[in-house]
Amino acid sequence: MTRLRAWSQGVVRAACMSALLQACAMAAAGNSDLVPAWAFPISPASPANPPPPDARTPRHLPGSHAQYTQAQLADLFSAPDWHPDSHGPMPPAVANGHKPDVYACGFCHLPGGQGRPENAALAGLPAPYILAQLADYASGARRGAWPGPYKPRDLMINVAQHVASADAAAAADYFSRQRLPQRVRVLERARVPRSHVAAWLYVADAAGGDEPLGERLLEFAPDLARHEMRDERMLYVAYVPVGSIARGRALAHGGSTAADRGVACETCHGPALRGLGLAPPLAGRSPSYLLRQLLAFKMGTRKGNTGLPMQAIAAELELPAMIDAAAYAASLPP
Repeated sequence: MTRLRAWSQGVVRAACMSALLQACAMAAAGNSDLVPAWAFPISPASPANPPPPDARTPRHLPGSHAQYTQAQLADLFSAPDWHPDSHGPMPPAVANGHKPDVYACGFCHLPGGQGRPENAALAGLPAPYILAQLADYASGARRGAWPGPYKPRDLMINVAQHVASADAAAAADYFSRQRLPQRVRVLERARVPRSHVAAWLYVADAAGGDEPLGERLLEFAPDLARHEMRDERMLYVAYVPVGSIARGRALAHGGSTAADRGVACETCHGPALRGLGLAPPLAGRSPSYLLRQLLAFKMGTRKGNTGLPMQAIAAELELPAMIDAAAYAASLPP
């Protein structure tokens, strides 16, 4: 933790102080118009009295010998492990959690830490960094840009406030030793499939059709059933505006205009954004998740020792540049 604090303080000193003050002022002013609703796809509310999930019919995934019922797939205290040979032995906190408040880490983040668009990919993150985020969630230093309820974030806050330090340390060490596979294809498009929100992300309408993407970043599940079965091998698809990846590359290398010059994502996050010391790797991770973090930094709702440097940087970025940065990072090999 001492190394983490020293790294954070060093980056803060290097960041532009005027940008940091601007970020704080924006947060205090409550610029909620900077937080687009499309970046936070919220699943429709469940019926008042939903039927219990099927506990009898086994379900299968291609390429896996495992089987789970719908009831098992909905159990927050058991991580469905379709491919047990793809990762190391899960500690109890990852596989099962601890009732009633500490859900299985592997339920949301998947057994190998691959994550999904609504949850962080933890595989390969430095263990001290993971522990710092848990501490920030527990203290309130890390909340998120969306002002209303957002279940993936709210569940994480609840876990962080109740997890035992030994379980947190075991989970952080485990996830830091896992390898992140490719999880998303980033496609530049002017038009995208018409869609609706299901399971916290976008799904193409069965009726077909398309619509302008505009200045948005939309991440899709190509197969909703596989997403809801928590298939860790499914590739998600992210649509971004044409030219986003090249503009994001320029940002990562130090910017090309007066507005973004000095951002230089690679200075802290390393060449090809694969991480540097305790700065987390960004390459190959969900672009919609990365975008939501940039929005939180800009709004001042993600703070703590690791958040202050990014507040200063995000203060210099408008939404289109955030989309570009997230698109470029996600397009890189993890």
